[in-house]
Amino acid sequence: MPQTLKHSNSELLKLFFPYLKKYKGLLALDLFCASLTTICELILPLIVRNITDAGINDVASLTIKRIATITIFYLGLRCIDAAANYFMASGGHIMGAKIETDMRNDIFSHLQKLSYSFYDNAKVGQLMSRVTTDLFDISEFAHHLPEELFITVIKISVSFAIFASMNIKLALTVFAVLPAMYLLTGRTRRKRKIAFKDARHQLGEINAATEDSLLGIRVVQSFANEEIEKDKFELGTRRFLKIKRNSYRYMAGFHTTMRMFDGVMYILIVAAGAVFMSKGITTPGDFAASLLLVATLLGSIRRVAEFSEQFYQGTTALDRFAEIMDEVPDIKDSEGAVVLKEARGEIEFKDVSFTYPGTTQPVLEKMNLHITPGGNVAIVGPSGGGKTTLCNLIPRFYDVTQGEILLDGKNIKGITLNSLRSHIGVVQQDVYLFSGTVYDNIVYGKQNATKGDVEAAAVQAGAHEFIMQLPDGYETYVGERGTKLSGGQKQRISIARVFLKDPPILLLDEATSSLDNESERIVQQSLERLAEGRTTLTIAHRLTTIRKADEILVLTEDGIAEQGSHKDLIKENGLYCELYTMYSVD
Repeated sequence: MPQTLKHSNSELLKLFFPYLKKYKGLLALDLFCASLTTICELILPLIVRNITDAGINDVASLTIKRIATITIFYLGLRCIDAAANYFMASGGHIMGAKIETDMRNDIFSHLQKLSYSFYDNAKVGQLMSRVTTDLFDISEFAHHLPEELFITVIKISVSFAIFASMNIKLALTVFAVLPAMYLLTGRTRRKRKIAFKDARHQLGEINAATEDSLLGIRVVQSFANEEIEKDKFELGTRRFLKIKRNSYRYMAGFHTTMRMFDGVMYILIVAAGAVFMSKGITTPGDFAASLLLVATLLGSIRRVAEFSEQFYQGTTALDRFAEIMDEVPDIKDSEGAVVLKEARGEIEFKDVSFTYPGTTQPVLEKMNLHITPGGNVAIVGPSGGGKTTLCNLIPRFYDVTQGEILLDGKNIKGITLNSLRSHIGVVQQDVYLFSGTVYDNIVYGKQNATKGDVEAAAVQAGAHEFIMQLPDGYETYVGERGTKLSGGQKQRISIARVFLKDPPILLLDEATSSLDNESERIVQQSLERLAEGRTTLTIAHRLTTIRKADEILVLTEDGIAEQGSHKDLIKENGLYCELYTMYSVD
């Protein structure tokens, strides 16, 4: 499906100019150099005009001294042109790279602020394309846009002035072609811009498909579905080829039109110049200079035409950049939010309802719950009851639709996100380890921790022993997403990370459900040590792991169906007893 452009060129340039303005000194120097190269180029037709008229009218005036003076003067200009061009090629591109860096930092920072609801619908491959490839195109655009526009304006205005000084009729004849050329290429320009955005989108889809397939390569190979993945990938690349084919056709049409106008302008200047010379209106020197000026002018127009591809790529990339920057974080610090310095861990849900964005069916409805400081509460129940959702609301990964959640009597919306989340530790079933070493992944829980702190946290998590048996101990590379470690090892590293963070509130989301019995036993012991003295909410699939909980909530689609200790709920012989009997391995 063709991608529509969300922003006009004026809106995109308005977004871009603050980045450009930051480097106005570099930009001014770049444009000054551009003006020097342009002036050097435009002086040659005047030199030719001077020599031609002298050769026809007063050949004796063309002395060796005069010719040598003109030659030295022009060579001097070319040296200036070379120095100016060197700066444009280096300093201009460095300016573009700086703008690219600033924009990349801004978009990455903005992505960090976007909430779970955004990432629920986003493809990482598409986001990667916007952070990398798109911004490289903006770098080229940032350098060449002001430079090419400035050079073109100078060349057209100075060329017209020179033409007009020689023969105003000849100038008007030649320059009358330019508006027609602009109008005739307008439709092709618009199509090319849309084609560039289609190509960018499809490239993002290819990135997303590649990432998805490679991250799931073990599943792909275990099902012997390599050919299916290959077919899916080839379908995406064929779509990309089709888009590129159309793009190149538009580009060919554009350049063909430009080439035709090249010929029209040349024959116009030749025919009009010949007529004016025959009538004595213009001199041979003016005619020769006119031909060189037209060549210079057409060269500039061709440069603009060639730059137009960068322009479309740049504006398309800017449009995709703007789409991300337009995303408003739906979860952010409220006005007047205060920093939470200490937390006792008292949590209260007051008439809390929650519905996922884009859906109409509430996951939680008018829920009331009170957890005392240091309390150990387990949440069980069938899938779809809202167990994980309930836990995700406490650190404000999502915001409640109605009602309020209190931490130590204060609405969590009145607490800064950073300080709220710094007091909460999360251990999930799907452990994410960053590409790096074991040490890097544990110290992530507290960046200013010492090596001794990291090792102490690993000991508490029951991870130190196996870490020391790894090839490089704490400096062992864990692989992408921790692929070099077993599930139990990854889980214990994630627990060590939370031990190091030392939060007063702990959320355990089915942290042992995907482990074998031996790993589960070791991890469960680590979790019990971790939970000591902390307010703990545990989502459990294996109900034998939460028998020691102070209170157990049985959560269904209708809300809290049962509530009490393990013994009390077994005595009630209700839903919990049924679930416990079903899942118990004792």
